[in-house]
Amino acid sequence: MKSIGKILFKYRSYTPIPFVVLIILFADPNIYSLIIGFSLSLSGEIIRIWAVSFAGSETRTTNGVGGTQLVTQGPYSILRNPLYIGNIIIYTGFGIMSYSIFPYLQIFGLLFFIFQYYTIILNEEEYLQTKFNENFHLYKKYVNRFFPSFKKIPEEINSNLEFDLKEGIKSERRSIQAFLIISVFILLIFIFQIKIK
Repeated sequence: MKSIGKILFKYRSYTPIPFVVLIILFADPNIYSLIIGFSLSLSGEIIRIWAVSFAGSETRTTNGVGGTQLVTQGPYSILRNPLYIGNIIIYTGFGIMSYSIFPYLQIFGLLFFIFQYYTIILNEEEYLQTKFNENFHLYKKYVNRFFPSFKKIPEEINSNLEFDLKEGIKSERRSIQAFLIISVFILLIFIFQIKIK
């Protein structure tokens, strides 16, 4: 599982491409799918911006798992993997927006991305356990991997990082561009009733 995770981590920026191609090719959006899907995708992007505004540009690496700090603030005080949860919500939202091969493509996409990020997380957690040892062990007791937890984390593992929205948006620029391009593309398909397939 971990060896698959290493490969998926390296190519995680490219694995959504087949999914995006399919949602565009088979798009059949309606007003309800657009509203629900866009709202989901937007909330996923907001989660990502919030997370990156604490974690910084280190989240962009593809060389291998790593990190100089154990981030425990903002969304990281609620979920251990807010960036990946944000991504899953974004992709699911795009699938719903496009209404492509509904609901099969959306279910397949959801399961694939959960699997992808689960295998990646196994490697990341191994690294974090080795690097941050007791702090990461304590962090795991208070914050869940995927499901929100609202326990107050101990002060000794508070990362004391500044929230920097400007840097967060700068670091998230490519994701925001992709989010806007895909959203506009699906909206244009709806407005002009374009049928690609």
